[in-house]
Parts: sequence; C-alpha cells; structure tokens
Amino acid sequence: MRDRLPPLPLFRTFEAAARHLSFKQAADELCVTPAAVSQQIKALETHLGVPLFLRLTRALRLSEQGAAMLPSVQAAFGCLDEAVRRAGVVQTGGRLTVVAPPSFASHWLVPRLPAFHAAHPEIELHLASRADTVDSGGEAAVLAALDRPAGDEGCAMAIVYGAGHHAGCRVDALLAPELVPVCAPGLATAARPLHTPADLCRQVLIHSDIYGSTGRSGQPWGWPQWLQAAGVDTPVATPGRHFSDAMLAIEAALAGQGVALAARPMVAPSLAAGTLVAPFPVAIRSPYTYWLVARADVARRPAAVAFRQWVVAQAALDAISP
Repeated sequence: MRDRLPPLPLFRTFEAAARHLSFKQAADELCVTPAAVSQQIKALETHLGVPLFLRLTRALRLSEQGAAMLPSVQAAFGCLDEAVRRAGVVQTGGRLTVVAPPSFASHWLVPRLPAFHAAHPEIELHLASRADTVDSGGEAAVLAALDRPAGDEGCAMAIVYGAGHHAGCRVDALLAPELVPVCAPGLATAARPLHTPADLCRQVLIHSDIYGSTGRSGQPWGWPQWLQAAGVDTPVATPGRHFSDAMLAIEAALAGQGVALAARPMVAPSLAAGTLVAPFPVAIRSPYTYWLVARADVARRPAAVAFRQWVVAQAALDAISP
C-alpha cells in the first residue's frame, strides 16, 4: 500500500496550495517557485488520476476530489508532527552561522545577541561580518556567503542590505532604515555651529560608499538626497571623506572628523548615550532594506527557524525603523 502512495513532498505542496488557494503563496511558504508548485500539483494529479484544483482565470479552487482529500491530508501531517514531538527528536540546537554587513553586525545585531543566547542556549551561533552582504556585490556574492565551508555541519544565513531578490532562497524583511546626519556633540557647537541644514555646507561631510554604491540607476545616493530633502540648494563646498563601510563612517563621526549620514538604527545606542547627536530631524528613507536570506533547505532547519523568528521579532520592536 505504501509503495503505491505518491511521494510525501507532493502532499505537502498540495496541503499548502489548498490552504492558501494560491500557488504563489504556497511557493513563498515552501521556498520554491510557483512553477515548481504547479509542476508538483500536476504530478500528484497524474499519480492519483483526478484533478485536485479548478484553475480559473483569476482564482484557484479545490475540485470535489481535492476538497474531499484535504482534511485527511492535514490530519496525516498533524499525526506526523505529533509523532515527531513524542519521539523528542525536534531540537533547535546545533551550529548556526550568520553573515551580516559589518555596520549591521556591530551596531545593531551584537548588542541584541545576549537576548538570543538567553532564549536559545542550545544553539552555537557564529557571527561573521562581510562586505559582500551588500547588494552591490551582486546576487552571486550573496549566495556565496551562504555556502558552508567543507566539513561544516552547521548552516548559514545572511543579513543582506539590498533589494531582496535572491532566487531559491527564503527572504524575510528586517529593516528599511531612515538615514539622519550625526556628529560628535562638540562638532555641533564648535566654531562653525550647526544652526540650520545649510550650515552643513561648511562642514566636512562623511560619505559611506555602502549607500552611494547602491543608488538607483547608478547615480550617487546619500548626502545629495538628504540636502535636497532639507531644502538646501547650496552645493557642498568641501570634498568630504569617503569610507567603504558604514561602520567606518560612524567611527569617524564619533571621532569628531565630520558629519556622517547614518542609518538611525545603527546609531541609536550612540544617540542615547550622547556620544553622537542628530542636529537636524530631517530623515530620508534608505533606497534598500536589510533582509534575512537563507537557502530554502537551510531555512527549514530548527536552528535557522529559531533565529529567523527571533531576529524578525527584534526588528519589529524597532519603532524607529520598521
């Protein structure tokens, strides 16, 4: 009897598609493409010899046979989940490697990690910072960051700053940060004080290439857009200072070397401590978002699920950068 049953993954695909009544939403849940869902449903229908869905012009409906089969399929998966739970083999432990942009790792993620370790002491978390997790490095570079080293029994996830297009991966939005000017407190009250946004044209402006290299249509992005939003038409007189990473730009601002345009979530601790100040309330939305990316097979592993649920919840708690 078991030999005549279709492969179990086909039933999982059917259950997801029937629950959502959408191949696209089922594909998002299963971390595959809608075409793959359609092919698996057709394979199941061929094996059973009956149609399971009515494919209408703008809608998807269960056929009579599909509606009759769904409750039993859902009950069967419920029995499997209960069997695994009773066996006690579902563990969230193991090794998990998370790769993130340097600024995000040091200024946002690291301060929050004690909460993750307290909630999941059984997970051995390895955090790495790499510049190729910025979208300007290309999708291939991001996917390379997810590949495990030979002999590594853990799994890898990446936090990526970019557009969020990564084929074959589960992608979850974290932060779409606002950018604000920040500087050391003494700089804002120095010989050339900052009373209005136009006063920035007489200051050294610190540029982070992580933003400038990701502007739409290849155009420079960052300070020009902020100055325009603040109503400043005067061109910047000073050449400014450029850093390859936002973390270096923030460190330069902390050292009093100029005014940096920084993502508010990354400088929130420094603003709260008073080591940095935001002299003007004007903010611009970053053109891209921080995403959590994992290959589809990795995303389903217990340690990866635990980290995803935790970090998405942490991002949701960030009231400044939703």
